[in-house]
Amino acid sequence: MKQVTKGKWNGYDTYILHSHELEVTVLPRLGNNVIAIWDKIKERHVVRPPDEQDLAFYLQKPYHFGVPLLIPPGRIRKGHFNYEGVDYQFVQNTANDNHIHGLHRTQAWCVSDIEEDEDGCSITTELLTADDPHWMEQYPAPLRLELTFSLHGTALEHRLRVTHLGDRPAPFGLGFHTWFLLDGEPQNWTLKLPVAGLYEQDEQQLPTGELAPLGEYEALQSGMNMQGRNWDTLLRAGEGTAAAHLTRNDGYGVIYTVDQAFKHWVLFTKGESDQFLCIEPYTWLSDAPNLPQDDAFTGLIRLIPEETVELNTRIEVVYPE
Repeated sequence: MKQVTKGKWNGYDTYILHSHELEVTVLPRLGNNVIAIWDKIKERHVVRPPDEQDLAFYLQKPYHFGVPLLIPPGRIRKGHFNYEGVDYQFVQNTANDNHIHGLHRTQAWCVSDIEEDEDGCSITTELLTADDPHWMEQYPAPLRLELTFSLHGTALEHRLRVTHLGDRPAPFGLGFHTWFLLDGEPQNWTLKLPVAGLYEQDEQQLPTGELAPLGEYEALQSGMNMQGRNWDTLLRAGEGTAAAHLTRNDGYGVIYTVDQAFKHWVLFTKGESDQFLCIEPYTWLSDAPNLPQDDAFTGLIRLIPEETVELNTRIEVVYPE
């Protein structure tokens, strides 16, 4: 039977999902982040885990580790927008008094269900945003967030259900800032990603809403080697199933699949590629509420009171044949 066990990280409870191949560690009480994916077959970390001594940095910037949620993702100009007559003012927490990477940081989620059987295991977690006054000051629309982590063999799935508990429509965007490890050997890794365009950005790294030709990123269609890359790049997803393939030269790798609500990808290497490649699927384009394009282009999700939206992603570890 696949199982879920409990552990500790800096005194906070963790829940560890086990399969034959993987151990996935979730930290519900500090942002509900997957802080580790340990490959038991290859004896390596798949994503960047925080060390015990990283607590202070984690509390400041939890989106630098694991598979953190961004609600909403990306930058917002001056942290401000108006949506259907309601003003939203997010904390101005990055350069040029803009906002970055959303309201979800280190909130405590409750574990509401655990399931274990021969096929896999899962935990379900919940957060009511109305319980966080600082969240509500910035985003005055109460939400129920239910996130289920499911592990089946070599595949970890996230299923986020968002239910709007307020009385008027509200805008919503989701992203994941997923820190895949390159093990200091970027020359051994290749990224293949179907993309349709490169978003133009201004001097503040905010999208103008205009698409440019892919240029060098056209090579992502067939695969780009990770040696010498220095990316903080915003790309439009191609048509059909969206999946990023990050493959080592021996055939080992990961496939990152997202549903069709995720219309955009950010690729970030934190300087010249060495240890990390962040593959970040976004549902909405950074600064979406302030852009002149419609929701079909920006990916902004219009939440209707009492309705639920479901968003799904999947990380699968692949071994050489």
